[in-house]
Amino acid sequence: MMVLDKLDELIMKNTVVIGVTGMPGAGKATVIEIAQKMDYGVVIMGDEVREETQCQGLEQTPANVGRIMLKMRQEGGPASIAKRCIPKIEKMKNIVIIIDGIRSIYEADEFKKHFRNFKLLAIHSSPGTRFKRLFKRRRSDDPAGWETFLERDWRELRVGIGSAIASADMMIVNEGRKATLKAEVKKTLENVIEDAESRSSSKG
Repeated sequence: MMVLDKLDELIMKNTVVIGVTGMPGAGKATVIEIAQKMDYGVVIMGDEVREETQCQGLEQTPANVGRIMLKMRQEGGPASIAKRCIPKIEKMKNIVIIIDGIRSIYEADEFKKHFRNFKLLAIHSSPGTRFKRLFKRRRSDDPAGWETFLERDWRELRVGIGSAIASADMMIVNEGRKATLKAEVKKTLENVIEDAESRSSSKG
């Protein structure tokens, strides 16, 4: 049992953890799509909020999900959702893990405390571009109109996502074709992993 524990600890020390931040509709889902194709582990922070919304017997509308998101952070602290994700990440055996949906520097700092090979990637798109994508996507918690879209943006900014984006280690601007974003994401992820491997081997 002790050997297995030490092996798990060694795996986690060398695991590359990449957090993804960005406003709704910026293109974070494409990062997850690429990560899954590359056989990386994926943890989606928004799933914690959607699960909590469901547990409370509420329909997963933008207003309900947003209200639960704020409530969870108000009651448990600004890094509460990140803390809920950490045990799930620690159980994963992937050498690369992507965390989707970081919304504040508090969450990024929480992950940095637990994972030494942590980097934050921001995906950025203009409001007009993001609204078109969300309107086309039509997930249950996506806004149905411009006013709802702006309300959701404001809610995200209140949580602190602007600071997370501004403090990101890397940023990809996504205003073009999806194929272009996919190529940029793949290259960025590969660069982060190569850099982590290089630093690890230099330490012996």
